[in-house]
Amino acid sequence: MRFEGTENYVVTEDLMVAVNGSIALERPLLVKGEPGTGKTVLAHEVADALGRPLIEWHIKSTTKAQQGLYEYDAVSRLRDSQLGEEKVHDIKNYIKKGKLWDAFDANEAPVLLIDEIDKADIEFPNDLLLELDRMEFHVYETGERIKAVQRPIVIITSNNEKELPDAFLRRCFFHYISFPDADVMTDIINVHFPNIQRNLVREALNSFYEIRDVPGMKKKPSTSELLDWIKLLMVEDIPPEVLRSKDQKDIVPPLYGALLKNEQDVQLFERLAFLNRREGN
Repeated sequence: MRFEGTENYVVTEDLMVAVNGSIALERPLLVKGEPGTGKTVLAHEVADALGRPLIEWHIKSTTKAQQGLYEYDAVSRLRDSQLGEEKVHDIKNYIKKGKLWDAFDANEAPVLLIDEIDKADIEFPNDLLLELDRMEFHVYETGERIKAVQRPIVIITSNNEKELPDAFLRRCFFHYISFPDADVMTDIINVHFPNIQRNLVREALNSFYEIRDVPGMKKKPSTSELLDWIKLLMVEDIPPEVLRSKDQKDIVPPLYGALLKNEQDVQLFERLAFLNRREGN
């Protein structure tokens, strides 16, 4: 059982080693990297390549670790008892399974995605240490012990917005997805747009990396935004020559709304265009 990428996902050698290493060691794979570098998609592709079901747990700022195990709905039970409902006598009717419980219960070892773990409270990772280590937990309301039928493949993503606890990091296999260079990015583009003109790819990439290199940008465009931009260039039939233009007024790329996602960066490029025009005069 080895992951070697899929036809829809370009995987580098070091990422392939990380995925297979985490599977062999039976440790969660912690994947960090810039937003838009394919961290979440990786879990989908691993599940697809290995023929495993995928269970996704998308973390929010309000998410608690307990929700991944189960939740006891005491309010509903109280309301049903007041209404004389028969099901109130079985507390199991008010236990809602979480994503970890679903993963532990699965007959076939699934891929469990814990997405953007750094969005939650700093104690969130520590609260899952025991469950991810032993692959079991206790349901206090019913006295049950839930143990994984087969150990799931756990992939955890982080945008590196906050530091994760050392105790949690020790239990993970770590990999940082570096931003793709031009060669890898070309392969990614060809996967999504197999019939694209090579000239358009070359000029689009030149413009894209030039934009990312501009000092002072608040948000550099990501891989997913590049793909959106290229799709728009193709839909609008923008010729490669337009991207290659060295005219100072064209420093802001066509259809830039797909690449620049806040007013500060748009204003930055407008100021650069103004300065370049003034220097040209």
